Amino acid sequence: MNGSLPDHHNWPQPVLSYSEAVRELHATIESEWDSVKQSACQTAAGRALWNHVVNDPLAELFAGETYLKNLYDKIKKDRLNNAPEVSGVILAVRTLWFDSKLELAVESFGGGGAQVVLLGAGMDTRAYRLECLKESDVYEIDFPEVMQMKHTLLQAAMGLINEPTMISKSLRRIALDIRDDDWFKKLMESGFIPEKNTVWILEGIIYYLPHSQAMGVLKTIADNCRITHTVLLADFMNKQSTALSATNYHFYSDWPDQLLPSLGFSDVKLSQIGDPDADYGLLHDPHNLFNRLRGLPRSIQNHPDDGTPCRRLYLVQASGSPNGS
Repeated sequence: MNGSLPDHHNWPQPVLSYSEAVRELHATIESEWDSVKQSACQTAAGRALWNHVVNDPLAELFAGETYLKNLYDKIKKDRLNNAPEVSGVILAVRTLWFDSKLELAVESFGGGGAQVVLLGAGMDTRAYRLECLKESDVYEIDFPEVMQMKHTLLQAAMGLINEPTMISKSLRRIALDIRDDDWFKKLMESGFIPEKNTVWILEGIIYYLPHSQAMGVLKTIADNCRITHTVLLADFMNKQSTALSATNYHFYSDWPDQLLPSLGFSDVKLSQIGDPDADYGLLHDPHNLFNRLRGLPRSIQNHPDDGTPCRRLYLVQASGSPNGS
């Protein structure tokens, strides 16, 4: 992975070749969607503006002009000021971590394809960009408005961009709210087979759920370990991180590597941004925020140097199977 960062003069600028139809769709997103749904476009903007390390030709389309310009201006300012961490780097590292762990998980099944379920899929494009999914059935789940908008944006962009080619064996978009008790039943009604090897991706979603609903989702996935080889890839906030938005962030876990085994997973590995498997050469300054946190015990809630909250994002891989491995 090339870890060199472009300077503020040479950072790849978004092309923004939008049709009027696409602009109108993004205007609807900005005026009618709440901040939770809009986060799907903000995440796409992160992929688009870090496209020197994340290859996603659809990211600009899904991000929209406003989020691209806002993030681009922040990145340029950070590079001009030699900031220890550049805006959007956490999205880039998180994307690369999920991509690499997904590829390893699919390979671990030993061929024959798999199912990949993305809860809170938003504007995810892995079914179009990851070669490791060519034998896998992909299920994207999100709010009905998000799934419909995603489809409509793709349709509106035809002729402006090269028609995206789906790499995965199949792709099903399922409009539902995972806060509803019957979400797993609806997933099965859409073709999901509980007995088939499955990778579950919960990227940027679990902390938006109330505690009881988040635990219910995790327990449902853990229960599948008793039926088939199951891999969970998820990011967790610690308690201090949820204070960044008390209205949006609800669920947290300071010790997800202890929580998940208690639910039924037999193997859990935890990483933090900046760890050897969650760096990708993008965090050059040894004094960056993530390295400052990694050097402290996870039990410490406030940094001893300046009293600032220790806000951590944990990247967690968990697995289990009927034979307990």
